[in-house]
Amino acid sequence: MELTNKANRLITEHSPYLLQHAYNPVEWYAWGQEAFDKAKKEDKPVFLSIGYSTCHWCHVMAHESFEDEEVAALLNRDFVAVKVDKEERPDIDAVYMTVCQALTGQGGWPLTILMTPAQKPFYAGTYLPKTSRGGMAGLMELLAVAAEQWRKNRDAIVQSGEQITEAVKAQSFKENLSETPGLEMPEKAAKLLKSSFDSEYGGFSHAPKFPTPHNLLFLLKRYTLLKDSDALKMAETTLRRMYRGGIFDHIGFGFSRYSTDTCWLAPHFEKMLYDNALLVMAYLEAYRITEAPLYREVAEKTLEYIAREMTSPEGGFYSAQDADSEGVEGKYYLFKKDEIEQVLGDAAEGFCKAYGVTKLGNFEGGNILNLIENKDYETISGAFEQERKKLYEYRKSRMKLHKDDKQLTSWNALMIAAYARAYRILGKEEYLKAAERAAALLLKPLMGAEEGLRVGFREGKSFGPAHLDDYAFLAWACLELYAATYHAQWFTNAVRLAERMREDFLDSEQGGFFLNSEMEEPLLYRPKEVYDGAIPSGNSVVAYVFNTLSRLTGEEVWRSLSEKQMIYCAGEAQRYPAGFCFFQYALLHELLPSQELICVLQQETLLEEVRKELLRLNRPNLYTMIITPGNKKEISKANPFAAGCKANGKPTVFYLCGGGACQEPFYELGELEKRLNGQ
Repeated sequence: MELTNKANRLITEHSPYLLQHAYNPVEWYAWGQEAFDKAKKEDKPVFLSIGYSTCHWCHVMAHESFEDEEVAALLNRDFVAVKVDKEERPDIDAVYMTVCQALTGQGGWPLTILMTPAQKPFYAGTYLPKTSRGGMAGLMELLAVAAEQWRKNRDAIVQSGEQITEAVKAQSFKENLSETPGLEMPEKAAKLLKSSFDSEYGGFSHAPKFPTPHNLLFLLKRYTLLKDSDALKMAETTLRRMYRGGIFDHIGFGFSRYSTDTCWLAPHFEKMLYDNALLVMAYLEAYRITEAPLYREVAEKTLEYIAREMTSPEGGFYSAQDADSEGVEGKYYLFKKDEIEQVLGDAAEGFCKAYGVTKLGNFEGGNILNLIENKDYETISGAFEQERKKLYEYRKSRMKLHKDDKQLTSWNALMIAAYARAYRILGKEEYLKAAERAAALLLKPLMGAEEGLRVGFREGKSFGPAHLDDYAFLAWACLELYAATYHAQWFTNAVRLAERMREDFLDSEQGGFFLNSEMEEPLLYRPKEVYDGAIPSGNSVVAYVFNTLSRLTGEEVWRSLSEKQMIYCAGEAQRYPAGFCFFQYALLHELLPSQELICVLQQETLLEEVRKELLRLNRPNLYTMIITPGNKKEISKANPFAAGCKANGKPTVFYLCGGGACQEPFYELGELEKRLNGQ
């Protein structure tokens, strides 16, 4: 079916997803009052379609239905059609995904909603073929029936929408705990993960398998703080098996979104920025614990991929790369054996043997390169570096790969945190420069007349007021930058972001934090997300940020907010703690003993020496602030306690506290290790 040459209203939007639909024959509206006013005036239901630009099934539904004149005729005649990019409007997506899950028991994208002009839903589903097949309802049939019912039984449909709305609203009010739980909650989470753990291939489910990096971060932190060897084994097995599988791109590097099988061979080929950011952090933590070179290699390769293919000229990070090329999922990544032989010549035989390449192939007649059967997987990549580069250049020349080039604040913040942690652990200046450059870009609106973060930006233009995740993730990133550099600006920015979260998103009555600000347009209700799904929830990250600020500053405001947030999240997590693993990560920091260190330096030149010693000591749950003549004024505004720590006429002075008690100050960096050990 040929597309119309006439653009619809989406042509003026900036979202790559909306622009993909700008030449559909469907008369799409972007989400906004104009669409709902039209629906009310013409007494039509609203057809809401939510997706994102690199979503495979969104592409399928677009080609089958939204580019089809028959479907467009029904939609244009009987409905007002609205398109939403879920990555730009996670608040709208959260509301209607909750509806879909409540009505159908499942969710996903594309998300399809029928609702009244008052935004009250009466039908929810995901992908629909154009016509019914294989027991699956067709979009044409659904639209015809819905339009007829709207004409004949409008009042009943409106009442149904009201009932569904009230039921979904009621789900957002849940009974909470009265106090922070003990270590039994993260213990239960670890046991639940162990019960579903695949001991051969890693991961915590059968196919499809998702990386879920925050599960691994929790397990690695559990080992670090509690020496749980089972936790380390689960994390290491998963990290190694993912790298060996096809979910890792052995030619261009980086990880795909998930595996369609149990051994991580055949991925769903789209690459998401957030997965790669969180996986970098997981591999770095595994390297920090074990010093195994493989983990460092994977982290460095993934960051190389981000720098090469996912970084904008301004220093921000693009959102995703598509699974489809020329309408075929995975086509960009697959190789025929004879292609490799043509490119590599005599070197092809050894390469094919190493990476599991055969004449028959392992995926739809082609080959996904992998190291699943290669016992030398830890050392093999260096032996074929020149061959890899040749195949990478050849692959690029074959076809193009669509890239979603919008730069989302929340996902960028995760990558900033990954780069900052990479600098702290690996010491490469290029990683720090990448983190600081991107952070300055994201923080710019907070400093200017707009006085608030934006959801993201594309082609030099920012869009949309930021949501909770944007503030929480960027505060986390600033704390990672502070821990990597001890430059005061990152600490003070984390404080500013946390203060804005408290002002704009806190639910002072029920606890927790809303996803959207009360200053934004009203939806059916203000959603609150706590479950740690593909990425950690904003509420889980808030718990971590508040706890960290409480430990760094000793300020009552952060201690109280941290305690309340822990209680709220624990109440949500109590039924299935393993579904809230980033919260469990934060809870470990809250429950286990910590030490707080303030270093007062008389000279700026001493900062690097102290930073390197702290990195060498590598102490878990040590929270450090460093005061120098150049940053004392800035630090003092956010941390009055630190302002009272004096140098006492010495080049360096160290104030160490732990367990609610503070030691006498000491003056030599060489004493620090003994004091941390209680000597």
